[in-house]
Amino acid sequence: MSTTATLRPGAGATWRTWGRTETAEPVRVLAPTTEDEVVAAVREAADEGLRVKPVGAGHSFSAIAVAPDLQLDLAGLTGLRHADPTTGRVTVAAGTRLHDIPGLLAPHRLAMPNLGDIDAQSVSGAVSTGTHGTGLGFGGLATQVVGLRLVDGRGDVVVIDAEHRPDLLPAAALGLGALGVITEITLQCVPEFLLDAVEAPEPVDAVLAQWMERVRTRDHVEFYWFPHTGTALTKTNTRLPADRPRRPLPGWRRRLDDDLVANGLFGLTCGLATRVPAVAPLVNRVADRVTGHRSFRDLSPAVFTTRRAVRFREMEYAVPVAALPEVAREVMALIERRRWRISFPLEFRAAAADDRWLSTAYGRDSGYVAVHRYWRDRDDDYFPEVEALLQAHDGRPHWGKMHGRTAADLAPAYPRFGDFLAVRDDLDPDRVFANDYLERVLGG
Repeated sequence: MSTTATLRPGAGATWRTWGRTETAEPVRVLAPTTEDEVVAAVREAADEGLRVKPVGAGHSFSAIAVAPDLQLDLAGLTGLRHADPTTGRVTVAAGTRLHDIPGLLAPHRLAMPNLGDIDAQSVSGAVSTGTHGTGLGFGGLATQVVGLRLVDGRGDVVVIDAEHRPDLLPAAALGLGALGVITEITLQCVPEFLLDAVEAPEPVDAVLAQWMERVRTRDHVEFYWFPHTGTALTKTNTRLPADRPRRPLPGWRRRLDDDLVANGLFGLTCGLATRVPAVAPLVNRVADRVTGHRSFRDLSPAVFTTRRAVRFREMEYAVPVAALPEVAREVMALIERRRWRISFPLEFRAAAADDRWLSTAYGRDSGYVAVHRYWRDRDDDYFPEVEALLQAHDGRPHWGKMHGRTAADLAPAYPRFGDFLAVRDDLDPDRVFANDYLERVLGG
């Protein structure tokens, strides 16, 4: 390859996802720092018959970013390209990590409208896999995308925004990496704002009974349930203007809660439960007594996101939002009936319906059920059996998380599935960006 992008030493070495769920041994690894280098890399790979996969932080749990041949490491394609405080539109390079964006927006007094609780991902990886936060008035991160630039399977740059190919935006804003390599993304941001956060343990039965009332009347609602307990750890965030007084968590409290308890102690207890599964219920009952019980007010990124140092594996499904309480109770009953010993909590959130064709929330307000296992736990039937239950409730799997679905059963779940495939045929007719995962979920 004659491209000037950096050829990383160690090409052919093993690449791993953060959760250690997937590995890859690409033939070549290139680290482009400009769009021109991406163009050259894709064209030359296409000429040689190599398949191409861009990677960001490797924070997906599915095999969506596994590179069969050429891996494009976008870690050097970062930074702010343009910001317009008047319109709130901000363009960033595709490899920019979510945790760097607040600092880029701060001088312009802007913020992303919503975020998930993990911000390690690259912005292109987050939107392409359907990453979302919580709040029934807010869509996933892909709904914030108003424009992008991508390099298609022919090595041509395609501009997609309100003036250029707007018909492609609902497909390309959440494109699974199947349509091309995104090089820039334009986000619709909002004026910076505060979140008034209240975290508290509550009886899980009461939280489920009040689910629809809570998500309809409060800005951002989520809760965690530790299996083998009757307690939900609730998190409720209320949006406030940025000029209101802040009450951030003291540094010592954040270190105690997030570093010592949520990461350090939790990692030790998960390791213990892996070796002695019978202790998981006791550990969880202790956990629901020592976590929660705090309130604070800070700029939105400091409240939305939390540092996660304990590695885990995750599967997440979206179901119709009103069905979530019934689904949650069925999952809880299944855990007890099967006598699994689960150390990691389940997470429940909500998001608004949107128009992104492959969004888990396409056309319907959605409730999210996320199940996790500590990364060293042995494989069992937990994920497959919970997945079958969720699929029976018209569930749609998060593309960046573990699932076993195929194109045959996914197509009926997405009304615009066929339209997305037509766009793929247009932008990547030779399947330069295909891998085994995309062949499974989209077809050949």
